[in-house]
Amino acid sequence: MARQPHRLTGFVLGFTGVCLFAGTLPATRLAVSGLDPLFLTAARALLAGSAGLVVLVATARRLPPLALWPEIFAAAGCTVLGFPLLAALAMMTVPAAHGGVVLGILPLATAASAAMLAGERPSREFWLVGAVGAAIVLAFVFRRSGGLVLSAGDLFLLGTVVAGAVGYTLSGRLARSMPGWEVISWQVVVLLPFAALATFLLWPADLNTVPARSWAGLAYVGLVSQYAAFFVFNAAMAIAGIARVGQLMLLQPFMVLLLAVPVDGEPLDLETVLFAAAVVMTVLVGQQTRITRRGANPGTSHP
Repeated sequence: MARQPHRLTGFVLGFTGVCLFAGTLPATRLAVSGLDPLFLTAARALLAGSAGLVVLVATARRLPPLALWPEIFAAAGCTVLGFPLLAALAMMTVPAAHGGVVLGILPLATAASAAMLAGERPSREFWLVGAVGAAIVLAFVFRRSGGLVLSAGDLFLLGTVVAGAVGYTLSGRLARSMPGWEVISWQVVVLLPFAALATFLLWPADLNTVPARSWAGLAYVGLVSQYAAFFVFNAAMAIAGIARVGQLMLLQPFMVLLLAVPVDGEPLDLETVLFAAAVVMTVLVGQQTRITRRGANPGTSHP
């Protein structure tokens, strides 16, 4: 009986994180309308790294154990470098709403990554529901591309999915050893020197050509998507499990659709809404399936 409030806390934290992450693609599309994707990736890492450094110094946190550093660097490579850069390149050619639906495959990828790297064992029902959600996403992509050929933007989005899945999994594993906010803080801080140098080298030649909306997009992805959102999402994964919380990302397509209209002025067509709704429905079923963690006591599966 005591597990239900515990699980509910993880669900609420995970849902909050997904809401914050949902603004990533619309904000990225705003940013790349006036900023180079490489500069955007470096600058958002600089913003997040600076915020993380302030938090770690203010809280007087000690350095993590040496054994955790390889995993911290690997996670940072996915969440601070790979995901942001691939997302920025994708947003150069595809609408944010389109990208939001494609990212609906992220929960299945995260579950697969958690099974391989974090010792979680989703049930067959979980995999079945995840496969249905992924199939819906792929059907949407192929329908929009007019055949079985993926566009460059879709390939970048699929790369984003892989980077995100591995990054979330490694972050979730680290969050079992330290608070979630500390996990993301160290991730952004370890790449701070490189981010600062890259930002300096890639600085726009003429700031007058960069519209205010691009700076606003950069501020969001740097301070919210890259840092604040991970505070609650990492904590949620540590509480309720990587695969289960990762599946909440199926809700993201619908949220991205809602944000892309006012933020990027994208039209909202019925087909996209229906595909997003179908993807979202799979999360409601998936949340009722069983997931166990390797090494847990018998009977500690999460229904």
